[in-house]
Formats: sequence, C-alpha cells, structure tokens
Amino acid sequence: MDLFQQHRLDRTEAEAPLAARLRPRSLDEFVGQDAIVGPGRLLRRAIQADQLSSLIFYGPPGTGKTTLARIIANTTQAHFIAINAVLSGVKEIRESIAAAQDKRGMYGQRTILFVDEVHRFNKAQQDALLPWVENGTVILIGATTENPYFEVNKALVSRSRLFQLKPLEEQDLRHVVQQALQDDDRGYGKLNVQLDADAIDHLVNVSNGDARALLNALELAVETTPPAAAGMIHVTLSVAEESIQRRAVLYDKEGDAHFDTISAFIKSVRGSDPDAALYWLARMVYAGEDPRFIFRRLLILAGEDVGMADPNAIAIVHACAETFDRIGLPEGRYPLAHATLYLATAPKSNSVMGFFDALSAVEQEREGDIPNPLKDSNRDKKGFGHGAGYLYPHAYRDHWVAQQYLPSSLQGQVFYQPSDRGFEGAIQTQVARQREAQLTALLEGTSAALPEVLTFGPVDSAQERWLQRTLGQAGDRLGEVRDRLFALATPQRHHVVLDLNAGSGLLTWEAVRQTPEGSVLACVRTATDADALTQQAVALPELVRPIVLQTSLTALPTVLEAKASDVRFDHIIGRNALMREIDKAGIVRSLLPWLQPTGTITLAEAIPQCAQRLYQLLDPTWLNAKLYQKLVESENAIYTQPDDPMVNWDAQALQMILETSGLTVSIQLEQTSTETLITKGLVDRWFATANAQPTYAMHLSHQLSPADITEVRSLFNRLVNQTVKWSGAIAFVHAHR
Repeated sequence: MDLFQQHRLDRTEAEAPLAARLRPRSLDEFVGQDAIVGPGRLLRRAIQADQLSSLIFYGPPGTGKTTLARIIANTTQAHFIAINAVLSGVKEIRESIAAAQDKRGMYGQRTILFVDEVHRFNKAQQDALLPWVENGTVILIGATTENPYFEVNKALVSRSRLFQLKPLEEQDLRHVVQQALQDDDRGYGKLNVQLDADAIDHLVNVSNGDARALLNALELAVETTPPAAAGMIHVTLSVAEESIQRRAVLYDKEGDAHFDTISAFIKSVRGSDPDAALYWLARMVYAGEDPRFIFRRLLILAGEDVGMADPNAIAIVHACAETFDRIGLPEGRYPLAHATLYLATAPKSNSVMGFFDALSAVEQEREGDIPNPLKDSNRDKKGFGHGAGYLYPHAYRDHWVAQQYLPSSLQGQVFYQPSDRGFEGAIQTQVARQREAQLTALLEGTSAALPEVLTFGPVDSAQERWLQRTLGQAGDRLGEVRDRLFALATPQRHHVVLDLNAGSGLLTWEAVRQTPEGSVLACVRTATDADALTQQAVALPELVRPIVLQTSLTALPTVLEAKASDVRFDHIIGRNALMREIDKAGIVRSLLPWLQPTGTITLAEAIPQCAQRLYQLLDPTWLNAKLYQKLVESENAIYTQPDDPMVNWDAQALQMILETSGLTVSIQLEQTSTETLITKGLVDRWFATANAQPTYAMHLSHQLSPADITEVRSLFNRLVNQTVKWSGAIAFVHAHR
C-alpha cells in the first residue's frame, strides 16, 4: 500500500458515518446478543479459541451480524475474505476460493469467507460455494436478514451452525448511546453534547432495536445542531424527533416479516382477540402492506374459521373490500378495520373443513356408484330405471324425508360436524336428528352395512414413549427421570447448564446434546468420576465438551469464581444433588448469584423417608412376633434421626428451603415401584460391620442383639436371586425467581 492509498483509507475511515466508526472491534466492545455471545456460550468460546466452523448469522438489520464477522476477522489467525452477495457473483466466489487454496497450500492457513446478505446469492451461486465448504477449503460465515431455512441452500444450512440475532434491548441501545457520547476517537467524546433524557427515550424507542438506525439518528441530531455560545450541543426532544420521525419497521413483502406478521394477524382474528388483531393490522398498514392482500386473507378466514357460525361474514367482508376499492386510502382504512373487528368478534367454526374430509374420501376411497334414486331420470327412466325410488322432499312435511344420498360404500359417513357456536348452534340438533333418522332408514330399509368406524385419532407419540419406558428395566427408569427433568427445564440450544451431581453423566450428556450452542459445567465429588467424564468427553470436539469441576457443593461457588467468574447459568439441574448435604438451604442460597434472572433450578431428589423398608420384603411368619416387632421399630428409627441429613427432610421441607431463598417452587412427588434382584453381594453390603458409613446391620444393632441380627440375615438370604418389588418416591422440583 502506497502513501496515497493509506491517506485515502484514513480519510475514508474518518469520514465514515458514526455507525461505521463505532462498530465494535472486539467481543468486549460488543453490545447485546448475550444469548449467543455471552460468557459460556459456544460462539464466544469458538471465537476466543479460533476454532470456528461454518456459521450463518440471521436477524434484522442493526443487530450485529456484520459486526460479529468483523470481530472474528480481528481475532482469528485465519485469512479473512469478505464479499457482499448483492455486488458479487460466481467470479468473485472463484477468486476467493483460489486465494483460499493458495493460503492453504503455501502457508497451511485457513480461510474464512464472509458473505454479507448471503440470501441474495441465487441457487447456482450458493451451489458454487458448497464443495469448498464441504472439503474445508473455506469456513463460511453468512449474514442474512431472511430465514436461512427458506432462503439459503439446504446443503449449506446443514453444514453450518445457525445463530439468530434479536433486536437489541432498551438497555443495550442506551449503552450504545453512551459509547457514542464518551468515545473520544470515534464518537463525540471531544464534544460537549448534552442529550436530554426524553430525547434519549425517543431515539431508543423509535429505533426499534436497530443500533444502526439509532446511531444514524444521533449523528444527524448532533451534526445539525449548532453549538451554543459555550460550545455545548444541546439535543432536545424536538431535535430528536426531527432526526428520527418514523419508527424503523422491518417489513419486506417477500420476506419473513411479511409472512410472520400476517400469520400473527390471522391467528389473532381466529383467536377472537380484537385488540391484537388491530395491532397487527396497524403494523402491516404502517409498513405499507397492500390492503387488498389483507382483504384476501380476511375473506379466506371468513370461510375457513368463521364459516357457518356466521354465514353473513363472507358477505360483510366482501362488502368492506368493495367499499375499499371504491374510496381508496386513507379513508379505506375504516372498512379494513371494520372487517377485521367483525371477524375477530364473530363466533368461530371450522366445520367447512368437512369438505376436505370429503375430498380425501374421493381421493382414497374406491369410487362408489351413484345410488339409483339419485341418477337423472329424464334420459333413461324407462330403460335402466334411473331415478326410480327417489323421494321428493317437498312432498313431505317440513320439506324433508329420511333417505340416503351417499354411495353405498360411504353410508353413515360424517363429513360436516356443526359446532355449537352462532348460527350453527341453532341447526346442530336439527342436523343430528336428521342423521339419526337417515341411519334408522338405512338399517330398516337396505342391506348396506354401516362403516366399522366413524372417527380417527392420531397416536400420541409422547404417551407411546412413556408406555415403552414403563415396560423397561431399571436402567430405563433412570432414563425416565432424566427425560422428566429436561421436560421441566426446557433448555434452549444456546443455554448454559450446570449439573450439580454429574456422577456417571446421566444428565450431563443429555445437557450437552440439548445445548449445542451453549455450554455445560459438570460438578463431580470424586477424582474417579472426574476422570471418567473427562475420558468419555474425549470423543467430542473440544468446544462441545462439558467443563468438569471436581468439588463439593459447599466449595462450588469458590471454584466457579476461580474458573468461570463471568458465567451465569440458564439452568441448574441435578439428580440426588442435595440429598446428602447438611446445609441444603445454604447451598441453594450460594448458587443463586450464579443463576440468570430468568434461570431455573430443576432437581430430581429421591426421598429417603419414603424408601423401601427392608422388613417389608420378609414374610412376618418367618420369625417370632416379638423379634419382627423389634425389627420394624429398629428400621423405622433409622428414618427419624433429626441430625442425619439423609433422612431429616421430605418434599415439603425441601419446598420450604427453596421458597425461603426467594424462589417460586413447584414439586411433583412421584411414587415409584421397580423390580429389583436381591443378590448375595447386596445382602452382604446390608449386613457389613466394618464400613465407614453406617450399614443396615449397624443401625439394627442399637436394638437387636448379634444373635437377632444373624437370624434376620439368614432370612434375607432366602431372598437371594429373587426379584422383588422395590418402592420409593422421587420429588421433581422446578424453581425460578
């Protein structure tokens, strides 16, 4: 680069708009989008470790898609190439691929190809990228404002991680304003700018989550306001309103916002919510949507969702559409709102969908012959007897007579099912009675058989899976507990999860599977468990592996402060995590600072007080009544020791502990019953006398003599190699702030 090129580059950079000058250069400067680049998230760790795979950033303008790509360019050791799909074609793609091949061949350097507005590439251009992404010649980073599942080649999508960026929150936008006012080099830090509070409120509100729109308005306000005598530039509300008069609305008539907004509008009308319907209607009208398109959708809805509950609905909406065509805008908004409110408040019925059931019957059923009485009698009544037997309804009372109009193969088939709403409510009984009369006439007057079934229900897959698990063995029971926990927690792909009692990894691996763009921290008590989890994780890519922390729960906050001080958890989960802890309340309180404001704590805790009593496995007639009574009392005493953290609590006590910590808690107590095989090793453990932890026999020794214990053990030996029912209870806990 020569001196003139450098001068031109410096001048271009200095004269760039404020939004371009203030573009963040590192993750520390980046504002917002904590769900995907916050501490502990996969994308942040991948950028910091320079271990990126192909990515697609999807979101509205001004949310940081291009900025994230620039940050990656500043931090990665890879060669970075940026092209814009609006200005580039296959030629630029080939040149980029050639440069990537040179870098790879000569220096062993990877290449990141950033394609802005990637959805603007046509199918052929996207196909040209595919083989080079596939073989690793380039790592693709695409940015798009359109849903990549619809606008980007499916093969590219399947080979990329997708990250959705949301409009910036109000506090994020205020932070952007402060950055602009305080930055000496790139912002207005060297100027004396006073921005009134109501002016900031207006800029933040009207920019609609778009940082670029916000900075453009701020720049216009500052640059067009002459300084006062003291050099102060005073931006008032009126100046701010002139700088950004119209809210930035993301609405492309061919894009996601168009389809998503009309979907929200139709669902609000269908759901009989006139307030929401008017709001979404206003959003579309404000953005410039064609009212004729809205009327077309309203006419469809009048037939599909209002239907026979109000047969006048179509006529009224059609009249409103005709009125709009006659008067035009802006007065045409009145009939548009009229039609919307009429449908939103009308009774609803989708019974006209019976037509599609009939259509399906035509497509799938064997075509039935037209019943002879219904055939045209004008042409061959004498030859084939067509029309013979037809009963003329007007010749009967009420102008109706019970006769069959369906083909014989469909006799008794029901397509139209009137609702109890509006007009249909008045004819529901009439239709049902006429059908009953028709079926009676069919049974008495013809030999045609009724269909075997008249209704059909889809298989409930969740129930089916649950039934399959209940038929399984003990290992499947653990899987059921895991599934119940995650059904309560409902983690998202980008969430950060802490497993309080990772142990064998039952919950850890499911958390890793469900949060591929987040991260998982696994707490284990022993070095053996830590080593086992670490060895299992070797098969996973480094960025996806759980972070294993060997510590007690009491010391966990100290370990987190040392190893993950900036991480906050969306979910804290655990199975039997608190059961053995002495200070359960203290542990819960110590973990709350590490929980996101919207985070949850989800636990599955076995309740020892509800555990299987061993004496219940024995037949009482096997030993004398006095010894059996002493055995019962001795074993029950195990569960009434106030100083034993294993047994001095129950589900109600656990709920109180969590609620006194400021959490809203729901607990589901589930009784369990599984089949357990009694083995010799199991009996030996029960009756061991040299354990660090008290055993069953050691507890019994408080009331039973050694001879009594020997006799009881001999009875348990009778059960060896037998399968018994083993009962218990698990408390499924779900808590949030």
